Amino acid sequence: MRLLKMMKPLLLHSLKVCIVLMIENRWPGKKLGSLLVFFVVQVVLFQANPGFSGDMPQGHFNPFENRGLVAPSIQALASTDAGTIYAGSFGHGVFVSHDQGDSWTAMNAGLDDRFILCLAIDQQGAVYAGTVRGGVFRTNKDGVSWESISQGLKRVEVKSLLAHQRSVYAGTGRGVYQWHEADHLWVESAKGLDQTLVSSLIMLKNQRLYAGTAGKGVQWLDTTKPGTATWQKVDDQFVDASERLQHTHIRILAKSEDETMFVGTQNGGIFHSVDHGMSWKTFGRSLPNDSIRGIVSMNSGVFVATGRGVYTTTLPKSKWTAVNTGLTERAIQVMVVTPQGALFAGTSAGAFRSQDRGEHWVNVSEGMGSQFSMPRPYF
Repeated sequence: MRLLKMMKPLLLHSLKVCIVLMIENRWPGKKLGSLLVFFVVQVVLFQANPGFSGDMPQGHFNPFENRGLVAPSIQALASTDAGTIYAGSFGHGVFVSHDQGDSWTAMNAGLDDRFILCLAIDQQGAVYAGTVRGGVFRTNKDGVSWESISQGLKRVEVKSLLAHQRSVYAGTGRGVYQWHEADHLWVESAKGLDQTLVSSLIMLKNQRLYAGTAGKGVQWLDTTKPGTATWQKVDDQFVDASERLQHTHIRILAKSEDETMFVGTQNGGIFHSVDHGMSWKTFGRSLPNDSIRGIVSMNSGVFVATGRGVYTTTLPKSKWTAVNTGLTERAIQVMVVTPQGALFAGTSAGAFRSQDRGEHWVNVSEGMGSQFSMPRPYF
């Protein structure tokens, strides 16, 4: 018993290190064995040097420290043409703002899972919410309550949604599904991505659907051939120029008005294509954080949201410039631009708005409630 008491501080410290690195997606390996080996190494290091401080990655908070109440983590944002903003939180459901984020109202009637991962709005103005455990929910005709529409999904974890013309697509932990309203059913869009998490979806004018995946890079599908087309991997590889590492874990896909495509990787920065995905090149230089959570292309430049704030550049080979004035929480989870030109960033502690192309940010979390913890990105 005395030995256990002596070892307790060492074991607790090492356990904290392992948990933090798992939260930050930085623990070495995907198997339990590697984690146990790492745990033992941490015990030895701490015993040899009680002042060892390698536990908390630089620039990130300590999840074991009580920071008091903060606004909820905003994982998803969507905007209508009229300027209505919807914000999906991780645990507090969905909020809506009719005044550009100055105030928010919860709209959770019928929303059985309030851990929101993604949002989309179709042509009729119906809002779709993808959740961690409840599949997909859609607003009823009253616009303020929800109905579950998860029939046909093999897995109810829905990471991405895309509403394009009359079609709605869902990226899940087992591939991509298309909603069939007549049958009230989700149907697998094509073979090839089963058992694959799809983190982002975009559609080009040529009706090619692109999917960013966790482990299989970027895939595309010819939607003009329903029932016969299969998912195809883009020919080019996303290779970091300096580290020469191939990146297959994709967080975000985006496109500009001229259909320049952008790919944001989990830890390898940004790539872009000007030929509809036939070839890809790195975009920008010296990005301080390569974990990409959002990409917005505007006339004034390209804005990228990372785990350490927002950056912008105007040219593919230019350096990134930080635009974080007023952004008191820089762990960004999602970023969008409204038709009115305002930038909104969902962070681990609420929502922020910029109405001057990122030069200044304002916290617009009034009405979203509060929580004690600040969840890290889901993927």
